[in-house]
Amino acid sequence: MWDPAQYLNFADERSRPFFDLAGRIGARNPGYVVDLGCGPGQLTASLAQRWPEAMVRGIDSSAEMISAATAAGYGGGDLRGRLTFAVGDVRDFRPDQPVDVIISNALLQWVPGHADLLPRWAGYLAPGGWLAFQLPGNFDQPSHAVLRELVGSDEWRDRLAGVELNRQAGEPATYLDLLAGAGLAVDAWETTYLHVLHGPDPVTEWYKGTGLRPVLAALPPAEAEEFVRQYGERVRAAYPGASYGTVLPFRRVFVVAHKPGETPR
Repeated sequence: MWDPAQYLNFADERSRPFFDLAGRIGARNPGYVVDLGCGPGQLTASLAQRWPEAMVRGIDSSAEMISAATAAGYGGGDLRGRLTFAVGDVRDFRPDQPVDVIISNALLQWVPGHADLLPRWAGYLAPGGWLAFQLPGNFDQPSHAVLRELVGSDEWRDRLAGVELNRQAGEPATYLDLLAGAGLAVDAWETTYLHVLHGPDPVTEWYKGTGLRPVLAALPPAEAEEFVRQYGERVRAAYPGASYGTVLPFRRVFVVAHKPGETPR
C-alpha cells in the first residue's frame, strides 16, 4: 500500500515532528532502541547516530518501506551491525529484552485501539526507559473531511466498502492519564504546524503519501486517478494557494513518558 518515494516528497516537513519528539527524550546512553513504524528508515538512522553505542531496530508493517530502508544502506558504514530493519506488525511487538527507548512517529493513527498498546509498550521498558510517540490530530480539518465525504458518497461508497481510513489521536490529557496511571512520568503536548507547501496541488500530493493510501490501494488505477481528481478539486478550494505557497495547518499530539529508575549501563 505504501509508496516510499511519494512519502518522502515532503521529507523535511514530515521529519520535523520526529525531531521535536526525539529532542524531548532524555536518554543519555541507551543500549537498545526500537523505532516502531520506522517507514523508509532515514529517521531511524538518526537515532543510531545520536546514540553511538545503541543497537537500533526499525520495524514497519510495510515491506515496501523496509525494502527502501535496506536499499538506502542506512545500516551500512559506521552503523553496520548496530542498525537493522524488519517487517513486522507493531501490535505483535514483543522484544526479547528490555528496551531503553521505544519511539513511534506518525504510526498509531493507523492502529485500531492503539491506546491498549501503550501500557504494554511501557511494560517493555528497562528501568529508566523512555516511550515517545506522536500522531496527527487533524481529523476535523478539510483534508480529512473531504476524504470521508467522498468515501461515503453514492459514487464511491460501494467500491470502497470496508476501506479503513486512519483514526487520529486522542487528546494529550488522555494519554497523560493512561501512562501516568501506569507509573510513568509523562510530558504531553500538542503543536499545530503551518507547513508552507509548493506546487500546483501540494495538499493532494501530501495526502497521496499518507491518508489517501488505503483508497488508492483499493481501487484500479483509472478509478484511483478519478478519485484523486475529485479529492484534489475540493482540497484546492479548501486550501487556496498564495504567492509564497499553500499553507497546510497540521495539528499533532506528542507524548514522552519516562519509567522510573536508572538504566543499567
